[in-house]
Amino acid sequence: MKNTTSEPLATSDSELDPFLLALGDRVRQLRAVRGMTRKELAQAAMVSERHLANLELGVGNVSIQVLRQIANAFNCALAELVGDITTSSPEWLLIREILSGRSEAELQHARVVLAQEFGDSQTKGRNRMRQIALIGLRGAGKSTLGRALAELLGYAFVELSAEIERVAGCGILEIHSLYGPTAYRRYEKRALEEALQLYPEMVLATPGGIVSEPATMNLLWDHCYTVWLKATPEEHMQRVLAQGDFRPMAGNKEAMADLKQILSSRQAYYAKADWVCSTSEVSFEDCLRLLATHVREQMRN
Repeated sequence: MKNTTSEPLATSDSELDPFLLALGDRVRQLRAVRGMTRKELAQAAMVSERHLANLELGVGNVSIQVLRQIANAFNCALAELVGDITTSSPEWLLIREILSGRSEAELQHARVVLAQEFGDSQTKGRNRMRQIALIGLRGAGKSTLGRALAELLGYAFVELSAEIERVAGCGILEIHSLYGPTAYRRYEKRALEEALQLYPEMVLATPGGIVSEPATMNLLWDHCYTVWLKATPEEHMQRVLAQGDFRPMAGNKEAMADLKQILSSRQAYYAKADWVCSTSEVSFEDCLRLLATHVREQMRN
């Protein structure tokens, strides 16, 4: 009987192709890191939600054109979507072999060494404590703590979201609805580049999804001392709702599950910050005192 519902086709795990399963997992991972719903990805890639759901489940075949559309929506190389980009040349293979099996700490050290060797020459010898970036999900306290910290330090306080809107000439929601997530990420990187030039001393509050673009994150790591304001998913949700923003719950009964998935997918990226500041079960005053003390200690070093 012909399936006329919008649900994914049912297939037993034993019948699924391992490659298609791995591809589906990769699509889900990239979508979660970027904080995109399946509907948003479907719209950005111009693919039906049902087709996308089947792809994520490893069901059925998918054309190379559809994969290209999805890669474009993610703003990543097709090779990154379907496999390992480090298979693209002999040098990549040799570098990958050297780094294979290394610990996360060793890989981070390798990235720092490479950034020092091949990064922007203007950042060499630069005091990153002059530009402090706060990262984390919405509701972490980036705006409130950032503004207060900037006042204590005598630095400018900069909301990167406001800078994005200035560069784009329209609001964040309009950017997404008119141009899509790929354009938003381009505006985000451009806004960060301009902010780094315009504000030699600043505390920068960044959007939660900034970690989804490696080029933008490398720019942030190279120029700024980064602090992850860490909280539980429940606290993130409570704080956003307390601010009168009910968008996370609007039309989404699984908002908390989605939030946990996003935080879980981004946690490894947030954890690469220079310092982690837990805001859980800590008063605003105590958290600010802890943050300011740490920053001042780093300035003296």
